[in-house]
Amino acid sequence: MMYFARWKALAVVGVCLFGMLLCVPNVLPRSVLPDWARQINLGLDLRGGSYLLLEVDTSAMVRERLESLVDSVRRGTASANPRILYTGLSANQEQRRITLRVSDAGRAADVARLLREAAIAVPAGAGATQPDIEVTTSPDGTVTAVLTEVALRAKASGAVEQSLEIVRRRIDETGVAEALIARQGQNRILVQLPGVEDPARIKDLLGRTARMTFHLVDETANLQAPTPPAGTMFLPGDRGQERYAVRRRVEVDGANLTDARAGQDGRTGEWVVNFAFDSVGTRRFAEITRQNVGRPFAIVLDDRVITAPVIREPITGGRGQISGSFDVRGANDLSVLLRAGALPAPLTVVEERTVGPELGADAIRAGLLSLAAGTLFVFLYMGLAYGFFGWLANIALVANVIIMMGILSVIGATLTLPGIAGIVLTLGTALDANVLINERIREETKLGRSPINALEAGFSKASGTIMDSNLTNLIAMACLYAFGSGPVKGFAVTVAIGTVVQMYTATVVVRLLASIWYRRRRPQTLPV
Repeated sequence: MMYFARWKALAVVGVCLFGMLLCVPNVLPRSVLPDWARQINLGLDLRGGSYLLLEVDTSAMVRERLESLVDSVRRGTASANPRILYTGLSANQEQRRITLRVSDAGRAADVARLLREAAIAVPAGAGATQPDIEVTTSPDGTVTAVLTEVALRAKASGAVEQSLEIVRRRIDETGVAEALIARQGQNRILVQLPGVEDPARIKDLLGRTARMTFHLVDETANLQAPTPPAGTMFLPGDRGQERYAVRRRVEVDGANLTDARAGQDGRTGEWVVNFAFDSVGTRRFAEITRQNVGRPFAIVLDDRVITAPVIREPITGGRGQISGSFDVRGANDLSVLLRAGALPAPLTVVEERTVGPELGADAIRAGLLSLAAGTLFVFLYMGLAYGFFGWLANIALVANVIIMMGILSVIGATLTLPGIAGIVLTLGTALDANVLINERIREETKLGRSPINALEAGFSKASGTIMDSNLTNLIAMACLYAFGSGPVKGFAVTVAIGTVVQMYTATVVVRLLASIWYRRRRPQTLPV
């Protein structure tokens, strides 16, 4: 038990040195580090920055889906031969349904078929799918389509996951480093931006749905009318003064964009956004512009008309330009939004906090002070209580902290105040195993065992107890990580890593040091 082969001793020393190598980058400036070097990231409460809690507005998805069904009914009934007449076509967002009454009750089945063809398949579990609407008819010709609960849950979950990815892309485009973006609850997204003291621009980028669509302008509509004609909607201009009558039908969707970049118009010098379509968008854009030469074509972003230029000639190259009195920042922000993609539903800020760097620096000083004080008192206690073997445990404690910090660096962990608390707690609990071992060695010595036998018994008989106590601690940390929020998870990760490392340092590193000491001194009694 106390014998170590040379390769085993070298392996233990190598692990400690490797941990030190991984820990060294944390004390060096990031600018001088090689690419492979990793540092522990400082969390929002230590570095300062902004905290945003966003909520996905799923009600907007319901409204959009119902409007899509209404539009499908209008187009389908108008193109039927003979045309299907109806009254009372309306959408009720609260009840998640659309209703209409067919003038000829015998043709209600045809309208129901149109709606079922417009249904979207959603996952229903176990690999199965089902339509997202339930369509019913009544003898008087009333047709009703209701969004199902399964569809709502699937759409909401998909919207949050998609929004999470789009938020991450938008944040990355702005150049904010080490941002934390995570899902929280059913329909919320947590965004932490270390180093960002003024989150106004970030909020503006995240708060915009950025869905860009291309519509034909209805030149026959009366803009002074209180309500638009069927199939048309009144939208404000980007400056808020103009008003446009825009066809509801989306001719080209911004989802087909492959690139968007800010630039300056070569003729006027104004800032514009140049965009490019994929093959599907290129084909559709060319078809629409070819068929509607001489007509205004509106570019709509989040229900506002950015510009509505007249189509002078067919645009077949799949590239275009958006101009709208942009400055350099506005053009860059719009290009970021278009490159990142449109959110499936609007995001609203439900909570916002800003932590100044001074507060973060105070927290770091307080954390380091508590760490230093805890280390000093633990060192003194072990040295005074167990003498030489207590100082061996202190050496192992230093190795424990170094290896733990090295592991946190490798995994790119974010250190927060709860994480520092976990490190301080680990300092106290890291010596529990050594206390058990030293007490066992004392008992064996009092029973009259020889020094080597007392050492053997102390390390071997205490191992089971050490394993059990640390295993229960790991189970508790696993539960904290599984069910806790961000700060609690940081605490759980730190303590869990410290627990695993302390088992290694207490039962292996200390045993190696004790073995080397015994072979060199061959003492008659143990100083414990």
